[in-house]
Amino acid sequence: MSTKGISSGPLSFMEVFNSATETIKQGGTRRGANMGILKIDHPDILEFITAKKDQKRLTNFNISVALTDKFMKAVKEKTKYDLVNPRSGDVTEQLDANNVFDLIVNMAWRNGEPGIVFIDRINRDNATPDIGQIESTNPCGEQPLLPFESCNLGSINLSHMLKKEEGRWTIDWDKLRESTVWGVRFLDNVIDMNRYPLPQIEEMTKGNRKIGLGIMGFADMLILLGVPYDSDDALEISRNLMKFIHTNARKASQHLAETRGSFPNFSRSTLRGKYPLMRNATVTTIAPTGTISIIAGSSSGIEPLFAIAYTRNVMDKDELFEVNPAFEAVAKERDFYSEELMKEIAAQGSIAELPQIPEDVKRLFVTSHDVTPETHVRVQAAFQEYTDNAVSKTVNFPQDATQEDVRKVYLMAYDLGLKGVTVYRYGSRDEQVLNLGKGVKRRKENDASGESNTEPPVAPGSNAQRSPRPRPSVTRGTTQKMETGCGKLYVTINEDEHGLCEVFTQMGKSGGCTASQSEAIGRLISLALRSGIEPKTVVKQLRGIRCPSPLWQPGGMILSCSDAIAKALERYVESMESTRQALPSLQSAGGDKKQNHVDKGDVCPECPECGAMVDYVEGCVVCRSCGFSRCW
Repeated sequence: MSTKGISSGPLSFMEVFNSATETIKQGGTRRGANMGILKIDHPDILEFITAKKDQKRLTNFNISVALTDKFMKAVKEKTKYDLVNPRSGDVTEQLDANNVFDLIVNMAWRNGEPGIVFIDRINRDNATPDIGQIESTNPCGEQPLLPFESCNLGSINLSHMLKKEEGRWTIDWDKLRESTVWGVRFLDNVIDMNRYPLPQIEEMTKGNRKIGLGIMGFADMLILLGVPYDSDDALEISRNLMKFIHTNARKASQHLAETRGSFPNFSRSTLRGKYPLMRNATVTTIAPTGTISIIAGSSSGIEPLFAIAYTRNVMDKDELFEVNPAFEAVAKERDFYSEELMKEIAAQGSIAELPQIPEDVKRLFVTSHDVTPETHVRVQAAFQEYTDNAVSKTVNFPQDATQEDVRKVYLMAYDLGLKGVTVYRYGSRDEQVLNLGKGVKRRKENDASGESNTEPPVAPGSNAQRSPRPRPSVTRGTTQKMETGCGKLYVTINEDEHGLCEVFTQMGKSGGCTASQSEAIGRLISLALRSGIEPKTVVKQLRGIRCPSPLWQPGGMILSCSDAIAKALERYVESMESTRQALPSLQSAGGDKKQNHVDKGDVCPECPECGAMVDYVEGCVVCRSCGFSRCW
């Protein structure tokens, strides 16, 4: 039965999913991430392309446009293409392909989204087309999936796949082969041992048994081999490595099928005519490995180095200085090492502009900032050639890159056989996800015009009244655990678009005397913050209040629960002030207003947890100092 109504379209439902994701956290600390992909011929495509023009919208989504071969042909031939009703198949409108393509380019130039995926190319490599057509990927774009399929990815650390021969490092192909075989077996085991949240996910995952074995530490390997990242030799190594891994992964999957059987949908797959049996529909994927590479102590995925040297912030604001081990060894061997130079490198983020470092060393130790966008694409294409699924990689642009530069890279990615591409122009996000972490005050959209949303102050002695601003339905913040003489006190400090807006406290069982008093303090602080009272004023009033049970903690004495709340609030405010200048201020992409040019050292914002520089990887940010990560 139909109500004869009209659907509100995909964007409205994305807002619902975005709000749900905002509420549900991964592991209690990290929020989830979604991937939204819409086909280029959908009637709502223009609205979708510009969906994240307002960077406060759909903050829990990465979005990409699914480009078809037909559309790309229309772009190159400068013709129009059809918008098609996905339900009826009727043509609803025709659009100029180049105008739409340029809109995608413009939005990606502005803030990195939408990305693009070449959906026809993805489906040509779909191993089970009889089961279904692929419409989307995982949030980082490297794993195309049918409905209800799941990611099952692993990565080989290439920095450990080397051996020394006659004093020089070479690739240990035997060790790489063995690691590939064990990696395939391990990932296949995961499918059977995993607990699935829905029966449909279990059915599809076990039906196709897709796995994605990839790599990390590629940049580390090249450095030890003495091969510059942006060289033809590096491209040749890329192809040879992935061909070797893919060939041996397929052999390992066949070997498993001899004892465990082929995947249930093998008889309906495109692999049936190529192989007598196969355990897994796909075997290779290259993921960004932003978090696991930190644990492994290697460079991430197939990316260049994030930094040559950096400062890791640890407990009680202590700093631990870290230098890339290979660079440190070269610097000491060639006698240009010094603590002062290492600190300068950490501040710069790159060695490209430092005259005291030899040119051949600069050529070898490049970071993401130093590599041209074209090199990023060529490296990705070299690995894609022998990868079943897709390759996750960010094409980095300097801040002064033009929209035409982005357009050329998109066309180059299509011509070189990529399945998708994500670009990021440094400094292009005027409100990074990191602002939503530990208390960086949000920049208001009307700052550029000089307007203000804040209420004027109430004159002393006047009869004017100030009402607290309404509490939004969604806030963001952090919870700190404070040890007090009365027990553990948990202080949650949240923000809205204007700044700090509320403080919640939790101690002991609900209804207890101490718990009720701390709750009352939290309510009054929240009222004050939403009424425009400066947080430092609140801290000044609460700090130093004593109770009969003070407690010594690293960093000072906690005199009372009130004092603990003040210290937690003060710590939060200090974090806000230290990161407030982390992000460059940019004007709109229209070019009517003067843009602020930012040095390379300023384009990577600080981590909200530890203050270190962060890396932008496939729509997500990762801190290599403390492990913080967040997708938007």
